[in-house]
Amino acid sequence: MTPALQNGTMFSRIKTWARSLKRDSHAIYLASRDPRVPWYAKMLAVAVAAYALSPIDLIPDFIPVLGYLDDLIIVPFGIWLVVSLIPEEIMVEYRVKADEAGRRPVSRAGMIAIIVLWILGAMMLGWIGYAHWPRPEFAGRN
Repeated sequence: MTPALQNGTMFSRIKTWARSLKRDSHAIYLASRDPRVPWYAKMLAVAVAAYALSPIDLIPDFIPVLGYLDDLIIVPFGIWLVVSLIPEEIMVEYRVKADEAGRRPVSRAGMIAIIVLWILGAMMLGWIGYAHWPRPEFAGRN
């Protein structure tokens, strides 16, 4: 084992990073309701917070490798982007509030949006399959 793994510093940094992501996702959820935040940051904040806080993922976690890519890449990138669009003094204020809250809200709207996306995707695949799948010819037809 490498020295970084032996003394736990790498794991403690990963845990700290994960906690800051959780706090920032809650903070941008709170900041999205503030009138001082620009509208484009609000729109992106709502989308990222809904996705990050949704109990359902766009790519389910049971799909090998791809299932965790959204959690490891898409969500942190979205949070970073929203945080960079919100003025620093507002982010500091909402990070404190998120720390005080200490719990993560559940986004029912995000869950519904992901479910609707999955249903629409399944319907589209079904339609494509039905429209383009070759049908067998029956010998008894006239």
